[in-house]
Amino acid sequence: MKILFTGGGTGGHFYPIIAISEEIREITKEQKLLAPKLYYMAPTPYNPRELFDHEITFIRTPAGKMRKYFSIRNFFDLFKTGFGIIGAVVNIFFIFPDVIFGKGGYVSFPALVAAKLFGIPVIIHESDSVPGRVNLWAGKFAVRVALSYKEAGKYFKEDKIAVTGNPVRKDITNPVSSGAYEYLELEKDIPVILILGGSQGAVLINEAIIDTLPRLVEKYQIIHQTGKNNINEVKNTADVVLAGSDFKNRYKPFDYLNSLALRMSAGVAQIVISRGGSTIFEIAEWGLPSILIPITNSNGDHQRQNSYNYARFGAAEVIEESNLSPEIIFSEIERILGNKALNDKMRAAAKGFSHPKAARTIAQEIINIALKHE
Repeated sequence: MKILFTGGGTGGHFYPIIAISEEIREITKEQKLLAPKLYYMAPTPYNPRELFDHEITFIRTPAGKMRKYFSIRNFFDLFKTGFGIIGAVVNIFFIFPDVIFGKGGYVSFPALVAAKLFGIPVIIHESDSVPGRVNLWAGKFAVRVALSYKEAGKYFKEDKIAVTGNPVRKDITNPVSSGAYEYLELEKDIPVILILGGSQGAVLINEAIIDTLPRLVEKYQIIHQTGKNNINEVKNTADVVLAGSDFKNRYKPFDYLNSLALRMSAGVAQIVISRGGSTIFEIAEWGLPSILIPITNSNGDHQRQNSYNYARFGAAEVIEESNLSPEIIFSEIERILGNKALNDKMRAAAKGFSHPKAARTIAQEIINIALKHE
């Protein structure tokens, strides 16, 4: 059984693929099937260590991004896309996988073109409330379409879709509190705020947090994932605004939280502040209340749609970027953490929204289709 994954460019695309690959390995062992050969096709491996650990062979294939605004890079990316399609056709001809799983994004386009040419079954997964252009196109010939949000169902044929939720890696699913205070150097009796700006960070969120840091650290501890490109600036600015503060050690900035640090952070946090991407599903798995600050100009406005669809469950509050200010973010934190009934309600709603079997459901369908195609 050969299975090829494609999609990537961000952790929101890449890590669900890892989660699904974990379940495929488990299911094939449970069902006493031959060990599958797994492949990942993209311009970059994103996280080579994860691919190695999960025995996934990386196949480098260029892909060009078609921006909706004028850019000279669109011209050059046409050639990237062309070379990517040729490379994907050649590689897929020699591998000839039994099924191709597309996670979306321009990265997946060359492999999906090749799949269509060769008549290889395709399954896609749409992470957002509003599908991207590649998934909208691929949905026309995909045999199955898995959705994170039911609201995306109107864009695809009803007989193809299943609302599975977004796959979450097992290594971050269960929060851990044991040893977390020591590992993260936290005080045990002070509430913890976890701030996640995504794998690239979020400058606007960083700035709003820094501006209200002196007030925040008087009552709370902050674990702040800033993004690798922002860590030095955030650290330097925080040092200035907290100069002279008796509580400056309550602010813990990190460029990136690895799996252990993330599980421990979730294990001690009382609230999460995040963007409106796939992190929503991790927060839901943890059963934590959240404040979501979606990107205003995301493709198809999907982050705002995601955030409000999640907030309708009662699990989160949404602050628009246009309304984001230190005063508003501070008051929302105070309102949620200062009201136990509201806090408990939001925690229950988050758990109710989560889809803990998302990766397994998708993995089983991939295996079923692969076995039919063998």
